[in-house]
Amino acid sequence: MNDMTFTSKTTANSGHAPSWYAASARDKRVRPRLEGQVEADVCIIGAGFTGVSAALELAERGYSVVVVEADRIGFGASGRNGGQIVNGYSRDLQTIAGRYGQDKAAKLGAMSLEGGRIIRDRVKKYGIDCDLVDGGFFAAFTEKQVREMEAHRAHWQKHGHDGLEMVSKAEVGNYVRSGRYVGGMIDRLGGHIHPLNLVLGQAAAVESLSGRIFENSRVTSVEKGAKPLVRTERGAVRAQYVLVCGNAYLGTLLPEIGGRMMPVSSQVMATEPIDPQLIRRLLPANYCVEDANYILDYYRRTADDRLLYGGGIGYGGQDPKDLTAIIRPNMLRTFPELAKVKIDYAWSGNFALTLTRIPHMGRLSDNVYFSHGDSGHGVTTTHLLGKILGEAVAGHAERFDIWSSLPNLPFPGGKRFRVPFTMIGAWWYGLRDRLGL
Repeated sequence: MNDMTFTSKTTANSGHAPSWYAASARDKRVRPRLEGQVEADVCIIGAGFTGVSAALELAERGYSVVVVEADRIGFGASGRNGGQIVNGYSRDLQTIAGRYGQDKAAKLGAMSLEGGRIIRDRVKKYGIDCDLVDGGFFAAFTEKQVREMEAHRAHWQKHGHDGLEMVSKAEVGNYVRSGRYVGGMIDRLGGHIHPLNLVLGQAAAVESLSGRIFENSRVTSVEKGAKPLVRTERGAVRAQYVLVCGNAYLGTLLPEIGGRMMPVSSQVMATEPIDPQLIRRLLPANYCVEDANYILDYYRRTADDRLLYGGGIGYGGQDPKDLTAIIRPNMLRTFPELAKVKIDYAWSGNFALTLTRIPHMGRLSDNVYFSHGDSGHGVTTTHLLGKILGEAVAGHAERFDIWSSLPNLPFPGGKRFRVPFTMIGAWWYGLRDRLGL
C-alpha cells in the first residue's frame, strides 16, 4: 500500500519487525552478556513480565537474583502486546467452575484482579513512567455478545469485581465513536500502559535491589540437582532455585513443558501521530477497547496521539509477510475517518497458548519451577503468576499449588498437527462470530 511509511526490517535474533514501543522506550541501555559462572539464590530464565515480576518479588524479599534473557528485556510479547490491562483469564470464571469445580473457581476468582493491582502498585512504588491510564471498554457486535457480557458481569460481581458496567448502544459513543457496535461493557479496573516501559521500569527496580540481569544470554541447558546449573552460550548460573519463564520463546530447551504450549503471534500496528482533536473525538474517554469476537481486535490511544491497533493471529508463531494486511482493513471498518492516515510501525510478538487456555504452572523438580501459557491475557496474569512463583520459592506455595493442580493437556496431534487442528477450531468460532451465532 502506497500510504505506509514503516519498513519491515527484522532484528537479528528473532525475525520480528521493530516496534513503536522499542522506538519510544525510555531505557535503551543494553545489559551485559553473561560471561563465566556466577552464583545466586535464584536464577530466572526469561526477562519478560513473568520473569521480571518474579525477580522483583524475590529481590524485595532479600533474595539474590540473576535473570538470563536470550535477547533483550521485554523482547517477546511482554514488550510487544497491545498494552491493555485486562482483568481475569483467557477463560471466564463460569468456564473454570465447569471444568475444575466451584472451589477452584472461587480461589482463582479471588486472584483475578490482583495482576492489575500489582502493576499499579509497582508503577507508584518505583515511579515507573509507562503512560498508565485507567479504564477499558469491551465492545459488542451483536445482542448475543451483550447478553454474554451481562452474564459475565453478574458472575464476576460474586467474586468482588464491582467495576463493571453495561453500556447501551446510545452510550457507546462515550467510549468509541464507531457505528460497528450495539453495546458493551466498561471495566473501570482495566486500563492501558506502554508495556515495554513497564517491564523495563520493573527490571530497573530489580537492579536497584541488587538483582542482576544478563541480556543476549540464551540458555542452552538446565542441569537439575541440589543446586541446579543453568548454562548459557558463554556462561552459567549456579543457584538454589530455577524459575523457567521463557513462555512462547522456550523453544526446545525443556521439551517436557515446551510441548504443552504453542507459540502464537499477534499483530499490532501504530499510526502516525493523529490530529489531537480527531483522535480524542474517536476515543473520547481514552479507554482501551477490545471487541468480543473469538479472534478479536483491540486498540487504544497512545500518549503521543497515535492509534495503536492490533488483531489477527498466527498459530505456530509465524509472522505474515504483510503485517498490516489484516489489521488495517479492520481499523478502517472501525474508523473510516483514518483512510488517509499513514502507518508508521507494524510488528508482532509471540504469546504462549495452552490447549485449555489456562496458564500452566508446575515443578520440574523440587527446586525448578515454571510458568507459561497465559493464552492472550498475559499483561495482568504474568504479573500475578510471577509474584506467585516468588512466593513459592519463599516457602509460601499455597497459591502456586492451586495453579499447578489444574490439568494441562497436550495439543491433539502433537507438534506436527497442533497448528492445523487449532486453525480449524479458530475458523469455526470465527464463522460463528460472522454469522452472529
